[in-house]
Amino acid sequence: MNPVPTPATPPLATANCTASEAEIAQLVGQVYAIAPPTVRTRLLEHLLKPLGVLSLVAIANGIFATIRFRSGSSDLHVRVEDAQNVQPGDVITLVSHVQQVSIHAVDGLADMLATSPVMTGSAAAALLMTLLMQRARNRRAEDREV
Repeated sequence: MNPVPTPATPPLATANCTASEAEIAQLVGQVYAIAPPTVRTRLLEHLLKPLGVLSLVAIANGIFATIRFRSGSSDLHVRVEDAQNVQPGDVITLVSHVQQVSIHAVDGLADMLATSPVMTGSAAAALLMTLLMQRARNRRAEDREV
């Protein structure tokens, strides 16, 4: 009898269970990989806002600190050229760190992606939005119980 093969990597969470922070980070990396340049810049701007320069220096060999310094102003603006230099793996690392600092910033990606007509047709973006909204809803329910 042949044993049932198991996947090498765990599947993403389904609608009936919550996704881990690592799964969310991986999914954001996938969405970043398929996103057009303008969406990539908005995604990075959203994720970089809650982090200080010292944190940014420690993530992905300082690529995000370089982007912050190039922006120059207090109002962060990521250039398309800078976003093109950021790899999906860098974004996964960034999201993992941002979730430790401000989980609400990551959850806010759902709203950002929902306003992008280009991304609403993406299965990865749709799954990410669903998981982020579910996680936020679960957290609100837990807060009411306390």
